[in-house]
Order: sequence, then structure tokens, then C-alpha cells
Amino acid sequence: MPRYDFRCEECGERFTAWASINERDKVVCPKCESNRVKQLLTGFGIIGGSQSSSSLSAGSSGCTSFG
Repeated sequence: MPRYDFRCEECGERFTAWASINERDKVVCPKCESNRVKQLLTGFGIIGGSQSSSSLSAGSSGCTSFG
């Protein structure tokens, strides 16, 4: 089951919840129990042991632009 980050629109609490993709709209704030929560966009990283650190960089800044 995926983990999602949320922010409550009532009290501002930021929290993480485990929910299936179909249950994300049923998540409630653990602090005030409001159902007015907004899912936050978060990134993730993958670390592998088979590549050197130089092969993981994307240009001199280490950032990649998409668009």
C-alpha cells in the first residue's frame, strides 16, 4: 500500500498516511479529524549499489530539467 503526505486545510497539520489509491479521498486529519485534507506532491529517491556516484549525476549542477 502506498504512503502519501497530506496537509489538513482546517488546522494545517502535515501528516503521512498509508492508503490505497482508491482510499486517498477517505483520509482524515489525525489532529482535528477533518476530512478537508489535501495530498501533497512529494519526491522519492532510489539508491542502488551497482552504479558509481559520478554516473548518477545529471550535469554539473546535479539537476535535470524536464519540459
